[in-house]
Amino acid sequence: MDLAPWWPTLLGSVAAVCTTAAFIPQVVRVYRLRRADEISLGTFSVFAVGTFVWTIFGVLIDSWPIILANSITFALALVIVLLKVSYDRGLRRAAAPGEIR
Repeated sequence: MDLAPWWPTLLGSVAAVCTTAAFIPQVVRVYRLRRADEISLGTFSVFAVGTFVWTIFGVLIDSWPIILANSITFALALVIVLLKVSYDRGLRRAAAPGEIR
């Protein structure tokens, strides 16, 4: 089977859009609920590092679908990590014994 030279880029771009867009509802949900106790900080932190490394890989091989998708996914994962840390701190402060509010 002989594929046109643009076919792998198109296929990669479609995959990139799908996997990147999959994180948008999670960011929106965490932001709207103002809580992220069901989110694993470790998992999302490692995932964010992985997408950052994929971005660097994309730069090294000059692949715009990899660069763009992983840059956006990294930003979304980082937002989730930051919201998780922020909301967890707020919960700890709210639950601190002896604190007068």
